[in-house]
Amino acid sequence: MKRLLAGVLLVLLCACAGKPPLVVERSLSGAGPEGHLVAPGDTLYSIAMRYEKDYRELARINVLDDSYLIRPGQRLRLSGSPAPVSASSGRRPVLVVKSPPVVVANKPKPSVSVTPVAKNPPPVGKTPSVVTAQSPASASLDWSWPANGALLARFGSPGLAGKGLDIAGRQGDSVRAASDGMVVYAGSGLVGYGKLLILRHDDNYISAYAHNDRFMVKEGDSVKLGQTIALMGASGTDREKLHFEIREGGKPVDPQRLLPARE
Repeated sequence: MKRLLAGVLLVLLCACAGKPPLVVERSLSGAGPEGHLVAPGDTLYSIAMRYEKDYRELARINVLDDSYLIRPGQRLRLSGSPAPVSASSGRRPVLVVKSPPVVVANKPKPSVSVTPVAKNPPPVGKTPSVVTAQSPASASLDWSWPANGALLARFGSPGLAGKGLDIAGRQGDSVRAASDGMVVYAGSGLVGYGKLLILRHDDNYISAYAHNDRFMVKEGDSVKLGQTIALMGASGTDREKLHFEIREGGKPVDPQRLLPARE
């Protein structure tokens, strides 16, 4: 009987030891799960890229403020309306709406003639138009090729390569920023991408650089077009190459639509 119990215990221990951790690998296609459990190293941008979502939409759904800060163990919703937040939690950002300036007409002085000001106040009952800075369109961003090698795969090819371009190279070749931007992710949290860098260029465009051997920048760094941001490698793949993507509103677009023609 003791031998039987010992055998059962051994089987249970082996099963537990071989049990994978409770981390469900999410689909890179964006289809499937409705939520994501934040892991160490995740950023809102890497999660948005994983599911082909717009990071701004994820921020809106999860009621994140403009810092886009998330924490390990936090569960993010991937679709739906903004989650209700209790008034006592203090986590919901406060939207401050500025009212148009109130124009008070000065009483004219009897002996002084008042010259009209060139900028007329808005008509009574009308809200003055507010000029806001527009997000730069792709035409206003300067783009350049992130590496010099031959094209191994183009946009639309089967598999992960079809989300962007695969560019050949050698170990240690420079990987360059395709446009001015900020590093919003540097890590290895997306399966299939190896060591991955993500740059944010404006509110609508990000670019991704995968399979690096070494990062030359860190999260939060501002980078300039043509700056070396990484050294090429073969992390997460079978040969030295750069997998390069440009995403517009969270969706992959053909980089060759934006990059200058090669001579």
